[in-house]
Amino acid sequence: MPNYKTRENVSEDIQKEMAEYPPLLQKLLFYRGIKTKAVAEQFLNPDWDRDHYDPFLILNMKKAVSRILEAIKQNEKIVIYGDFDCDGVPGSVLLHDFFKKINYKNFSNYIPHRHNEGYGFHILAIEQFVQDGVNLIITVDVGITDIEAVEVAQKKGIDVIITDHHLPNEEKGKEVLPRAYAILNSKQQKDTYPDDMLSGTGVVFKLVQALLCEGRKQKIFKEISIGWEKWLLDMAGLATLADMVPLQKENRALAYFGLKVLQKSRRKGLRVLLKKMKIDQKTLSEDDVTFMIAPRVNAASRIDHSIKAFELLTTDDDAEAETLADHLENINQKRKGYVAAMVKDAKQRLKKRDLREVIVIGSPDWKPSLLGLIASSLAEEYSCPAFVWGCDIDQNIKGSCRSGNSVSVLELMKGLPKENLSQFGGHQKAGGFSIMRDNIHTLEEALSKAYKKIKETSGEQIIFIDHEFSLDDVSRQTNQIIEQLAPFGVGNEKPKFLFNNIEVNTVSQFGKQKNHLRLDFFNSAGKKISAIGFFINESSFEGIALEAGQKINLVATIEKAFFRGFAEIRLRIVDILPM
Repeated sequence: MPNYKTRENVSEDIQKEMAEYPPLLQKLLFYRGIKTKAVAEQFLNPDWDRDHYDPFLILNMKKAVSRILEAIKQNEKIVIYGDFDCDGVPGSVLLHDFFKKINYKNFSNYIPHRHNEGYGFHILAIEQFVQDGVNLIITVDVGITDIEAVEVAQKKGIDVIITDHHLPNEEKGKEVLPRAYAILNSKQQKDTYPDDMLSGTGVVFKLVQALLCEGRKQKIFKEISIGWEKWLLDMAGLATLADMVPLQKENRALAYFGLKVLQKSRRKGLRVLLKKMKIDQKTLSEDDVTFMIAPRVNAASRIDHSIKAFELLTTDDDAEAETLADHLENINQKRKGYVAAMVKDAKQRLKKRDLREVIVIGSPDWKPSLLGLIASSLAEEYSCPAFVWGCDIDQNIKGSCRSGNSVSVLELMKGLPKENLSQFGGHQKAGGFSIMRDNIHTLEEALSKAYKKIKETSGEQIIFIDHEFSLDDVSRQTNQIIEQLAPFGVGNEKPKFLFNNIEVNTVSQFGKQKNHLRLDFFNSAGKKISAIGFFINESSFEGIALEAGQKINLVATIEKAFFRGFAEIRLRIVDILPM
């Protein structure tokens, strides 16, 4: 169990500096490293013209723009090659919309099939592009590590412009880059762009900004109104939130204004999908994006093909929008069923084992596309890192891992002997790996040893409480203060509050499968306050069996929920602590 600690008080100097803000807002800003009124004003009041950077500050942007504009002038055949997740798909949509807007017809979109082709920039696809007479490939969210494929394309006369945000390969501490015509990726060592944490779609958005800027100078796009590109922020915002990049610097602006555009988006497929999910578009939130829209976009590749999600977001036809939205809803339900069965199987097997510091579990029958979802469920359930493996169509072992808010899975994998994993990558909370069959049987032992070493040096995990509240503080006024910090996500987490010694009135399970928990309380005025938690039950908390009349210490966030047109201020359960 993590150690919860209340944050330090705000100093008198900072209270004076922030005097015009309510005390709670002062604290929440301070805990985000904001200590002056000027910085606070910028954070609380995003301004698009002020908060986005010049796209030409990205390394190689001028070269990439010149090549694409030349291709447009010469009517060259262009392929947009996008990844299949909820970063590659929105980015592919964004570039598609740009070419449609400028009335350029000699282009097409290509998204590899997740199961038949796998992740990456593929030589077989390139060979087909050669036969089709393609002159230029623009990648989206992929390509930075595909050295051989890029070399094949360039040798066969196809220029490649890579747009990506993943880390380049390294050999002996030196960066190894594909020999593409141009690479747009601010994680390159020589790139000095002010924000190197853009999503893949964020990079593409900057490319479109630069293309429009230069195209207008050259009087190529003089008919496109200034500011039209802001309509593309719906896709940039969707990917920024879905891909869990830090919501700081330019990403905060992309997420903030992306949500504003999503709430007004004219995309027929998106509007139909929201209606089927019973989400009011006008009040669309970051949670709706990350927990409702993104899983359906991702389900397309996990169960079928991402081209369906792409088509949904680009269609102008009402009937097609209905058909595609129904399709995504159906495959998302299939995805839920598959994952539930695999998680159930995993838990039954884990009951028969002595659990170690790290869980490693898998099956040759498990699809790699679903492993991340299983790892997330197990990491959350058992509060420890979970490494889950399956086999691809060639029977190679692939895996996904999640931290469970514990140690960094990337550091865990780096801490293994070099021969353990064939390949690995990721960040603190999530990652992926490949492993030889002979090594899978000893992976849990090796990871557990690495975990112990990391814990010895890093110490106990601490989760900070932003403020202690009573149930009387759960109000619209409190939520209005909190909402000023939105949108929330990585790098701008929802504030966590502690409610000490509160009495549970009722305990219930809700949802079709009754797998979500609801606790009801009453404040001093007799008003009911509800707290909910998804995919947990009354026995999910160590050493606590929840029942009516019991007093608990609750860690929760405060949120506004909409149900049948009515807004409710409620709590979202983070943890329940022993009294």
